[in-house]
Amino acid sequence: MAVDLKFCGMTREVDVAHAVSLGSAYVGVIFAESPRRLEPAAARVVLAPSRGRAKAAGVFGPASVETIASAAAEAALDVVQLHGDPSPAMIDQMRLVFGGEVWAVIRIAGSDLPADAAALIAVADAVVLDAKVPGLLGGTGTAFDWEGVAKALDRERDRGRIVLAGGLNPENVSHAVRIVAPDIVDVSSGVESAPGIKDHARMRAFGDAVRRPGDGRE
Repeated sequence: MAVDLKFCGMTREVDVAHAVSLGSAYVGVIFAESPRRLEPAAARVVLAPSRGRAKAAGVFGPASVETIASAAAEAALDVVQLHGDPSPAMIDQMRLVFGGEVWAVIRIAGSDLPADAAALIAVADAVVLDAKVPGLLGGTGTAFDWEGVAKALDRERDRGRIVLAGGLNPENVSHAVRIVAPDIVDVSSGVESAPGIKDHARMRAFGDAVRRPGDGRE
């Protein structure tokens, strides 16, 4: 099964252009609190090279559906990615005001899926599996227990798309893909030279590792 790429935390047009040249299916910008945070108008400019070539995703922290929809419209997003432990009800509310894809982030501590994971997988267009780090929403560069979560996912995998995030880099992504078998892999800090500044050689190495998985490990 082919695994799609998502390069996230974009702050520069040149990095978005490089991502789509590598065949990335998604490029992402951050509206939640982060060193990579952009305003919607700036995000629209940064995302310009992706138009017609990759879907534009925006990462949001806790906010009203109206606030998220307004930012999504201004930035011309195709996907909203909801952090802050969204509920299935919020996914349904988001669909009333946003016509694109709605992704829900499931933050994982240990090796088990949260109690509401099955409900989120059933209702969201995709769920993003990320490590749960106290005091932080995501983008921490921290991996979780892939093997333990993969076993829990076996019961839910056919119900929705799985996006693997958290601590991925060119050195470990092929190993992670073999274990978790996600539909999409999502990377930000693992291909950076500084927060928000992508290293193009590492981006290419990441894409190569996903498409030609070997035995890479951390």
